[in-house]
Amino acid sequence: MSWRDRLPPPLRRRDYALLWVTTLLTGTGAQMIAVAVGWQVYAIHKNPFDLGLIGLMEFVPLPLLALPAGQLSDRVSRKRVIAVSIVLDTAIVVLLLVVTLTGAHRLWPFLALAAATGVSASIGWPALRALPPVLVPMEILPSAMALRSISFQVATVAGPALGGLIFAASPDAVYATAAALFVLAFACAIAMRVPPIEVREVEPLGWNSVLAGIHFIRRTPMLLGAISLDLFAVLFGGAIALAPVFARSILHTGPLGLGALRSAPAVGAVAAGVWLTRKPLQRHAGRTLLLVVGAFGVSMVVFGISRSLPLSLAALAVSGFVDMISMNIRGTTVAVATPDALRGRVLAVEMVFISASNELGAFESGVAAALVGAVTAVVAGGALTIGLAASWVRLFPALAHIDRMEDVRAAEAV
Repeated sequence: MSWRDRLPPPLRRRDYALLWVTTLLTGTGAQMIAVAVGWQVYAIHKNPFDLGLIGLMEFVPLPLLALPAGQLSDRVSRKRVIAVSIVLDTAIVVLLLVVTLTGAHRLWPFLALAAATGVSASIGWPALRALPPVLVPMEILPSAMALRSISFQVATVAGPALGGLIFAASPDAVYATAAALFVLAFACAIAMRVPPIEVREVEPLGWNSVLAGIHFIRRTPMLLGAISLDLFAVLFGGAIALAPVFARSILHTGPLGLGALRSAPAVGAVAAGVWLTRKPLQRHAGRTLLLVVGAFGVSMVVFGISRSLPLSLAALAVSGFVDMISMNIRGTTVAVATPDALRGRVLAVEMVFISASNELGAFESGVAAALVGAVTAVVAGGALTIGLAASWVRLFPALAHIDRMEDVRAAEAV
């Protein structure tokens, strides 16, 4: 048996493997940058509100550009859209290197480049996430979706760890290394062979076309309930944006400790991803989603009250494990329920929800920490997340009673 035969079936397919590597390289570079920027920004004023502003600036372009970007992804070559996004990321990291070389004493350059990062993500995200269903057959799609998440999470483990290690030696080298990773990712993206978009009929441009993704999600109760639950859960329960505060002021560790904190959720997520690749979720999808979101809230409460670095790392690892299960349920549902010609626009809407929970959640965390303290903000957010998971049973009863994800696809096809 050759080494290729030992790979999971999706990775035996050339173009999906290139997509997987592209995701790994760009994700690793982005996570390295996040560690460096977080440390540099917090060092300017020692104010957690500044970290929240970075998240806000990354989020602002998304609701403005998401729907046009989704339309673009459904009309032109998705491979080229991804390549353009990577070029923008490369330009941003070069400018961050320039800012670092000139001293990194002012906040506004980091805010401007955070906004540029949001623009790049708006362009590339829908196209990148729309490709797995067209690169692998449907019978191995759940495995492909889990592997895609593993790629992202491996990057989230390796990126902060490498970023913290390299930053401790030379902040400049973090950005130079990330730029090199983006160049390699660009080469992989260009090498992919992507089938043309399946369009059943020529759809005229207009608001109805742009808003088609929103209309589709409104007609899919499980999808609407799942992504809105993720929005509010991470919005209130996400604490990773405050990792620099916990690293420096509560756990009293350095850049390496910060890198470990940022990597911990991904360690748990990789473990969950490997498990899902070997044993995809078959039953009780809705109930499982609500349970893992509640568990995410519990892990945030533990992280907030912890004064031990090992306990904090364990709590964040658990949060990553359960969040991976949540992402797998949502991602597979979107992939199987959405026609290819509409997939970019649906994923663009999902991008706004996810980014609102991450980037806007980072802003919320920074504001809450500035007002009531980092510990209180994280513990209260975790408690709110637990309450949300319980309340969603009544707000979205259809979500709680979903059994197999294949049933969602059959229902929506009618």
